[in-house]
Amino acid sequence: MNGLREFLSLLEKDGSLIKVKKEVDPYLEIAKVLKEQDGETVFFEKVKGSPYRVVGGVCGSRENFAKAFGMRTGVGLLEHVLEAIENPKKPKTVKKGACQEVVEKEVDLNKIPILTHTSKELGPYITAGVYVASDPEYGLNMSFHRTARIGKDRLVARICQRDLYKYLERAGGELDVAICIGLHPSVLLAAAVSAETGVSEQGIANALTPLEVVKCRTSDILVPADAEIVLEGRITKERVTEGPFIDITGTYDIVRKEPVIEINAITHRKDPIYHALVASLAEHKFLMGMPREPLIYREVSKVCKCKDVALTEGGCRWFDGVVKIAKKNEDDGRKAIDAAFKGHASMKNVVVVDEDIDIHDASEVEWAIATRSQADKDSVMKREKGSSLDASAEPDRTTCKTGLDATIPWGRPKEKFLKGEIGK
Repeated sequence: MNGLREFLSLLEKDGSLIKVKKEVDPYLEIAKVLKEQDGETVFFEKVKGSPYRVVGGVCGSRENFAKAFGMRTGVGLLEHVLEAIENPKKPKTVKKGACQEVVEKEVDLNKIPILTHTSKELGPYITAGVYVASDPEYGLNMSFHRTARIGKDRLVARICQRDLYKYLERAGGELDVAICIGLHPSVLLAAAVSAETGVSEQGIANALTPLEVVKCRTSDILVPADAEIVLEGRITKERVTEGPFIDITGTYDIVRKEPVIEINAITHRKDPIYHALVASLAEHKFLMGMPREPLIYREVSKVCKCKDVALTEGGCRWFDGVVKIAKKNEDDGRKAIDAAFKGHASMKNVVVVDEDIDIHDASEVEWAIATRSQADKDSVMKREKGSSLDASAEPDRTTCKTGLDATIPWGRPKEKFLKGEIGK
């Protein structure tokens, strides 16, 4: 089996799982603890008002992704994810799945410890729920959509204009869906990938680590067999108010009218674990940003030798990035800038550095900027469409994108720009 609890067992064995044994409240308290332990994986064994256990920070670090894929951090991680994106493998369909060990006879979403993260939110929000839906032409799609509980068997979801939105339109405004909660990092990462319509995210997940799927009880939708919880339901034409809710930037998103989902069945594993993701913290940022890094890597590799890519913490792992290259030609830095923006259209600022710089160390990147670049000669600025998450952009999403070539200036003595080896 290759589910969430098996991954948590792996973390427990290497001592990187924090366990909270005292009773905690899903209203604000769990979110507060997860904020205090940001970047760590925290397991709550006793939750007020619910028999479920809760975990957060599952994908809160690169180290966790590497462990999930059986790799060492920083050694081939980008390449492994890119290989899976470009070469998905169809998962095996099984007749029985652990996700259906228990079938709830009566739907009651109040039994699930859905967190309330801030007192200003609409209410309790499912934040790590992966939606699985099917289209007759394009097949299965997996994607994330924040979802608020508004009744015993009713939810409202913010459905962005991506594949699920397209599937819903093609179905005439109503669509069967399964919301899967408590998944292995490979499935979570795959669901966060912006793959082309028709490319199976389940296939990407299976290419990362083996995945088995099972048919839902009330529809033909295939879901990860080792999911902790599956909510089977239907997206309806009814629209209600959704929001406010904090987005990846740490600011509140606007309130909208969004579709209601009616849940008609709940299945789960015995002694289920609810996965809670707190918006704007490390896990949210890694799940959004990390799937874009391989795409940037791919585009930059087309124009020069790319060594590594990172979307930065301060840039919400979405707006700002750093690209490491092995510079062989005078214009490699400029080419890398253009390619990086092509690989991630929502990126706002990018810095290109040499291969001696640790791009995961902000002080080293800043040092490269300070000692190897001149803004008037080495920067690129252009106005074009950016991210809808950029609060400073124009209403039509037009924004200023900036690139800086902070590699060693071409034609200058290289030794002048290298750090001295103190103590050697």
